[in-house]
Amino acid sequence: MISQEVVIDIARDAIWVIIISSAPMLLVSLVVGLVISIFQTATSIQEQTLTFVPKVLSIFIMIMLVGSWIMNNITTYMTDLWSNFSRYLG
Repeated sequence: MISQEVVIDIARDAIWVIIISSAPMLLVSLVVGLVISIFQTATSIQEQTLTFVPKVLSIFIMIMLVGSWIMNNITTYMTDLWSNFSRYLG
């Protein structure tokens, strides 16, 4: 029988993998949004859709750059999870 502590450890590790894997895209989106907001403030352009295309393009570029690293993190976590499966069952 799997204990409550093991379930919490698995969930904690999964959340950590999610945070680490999504951090590059979130940080780039944050920086691009900040730069565009400063540009909008300086030029008095108040178009709401101006930030959409640069953010999407920057996220696609980051996925191309760090996609293999993200996939490696996820597959390593899943491999560790499945290799310890018998230990979780008792």
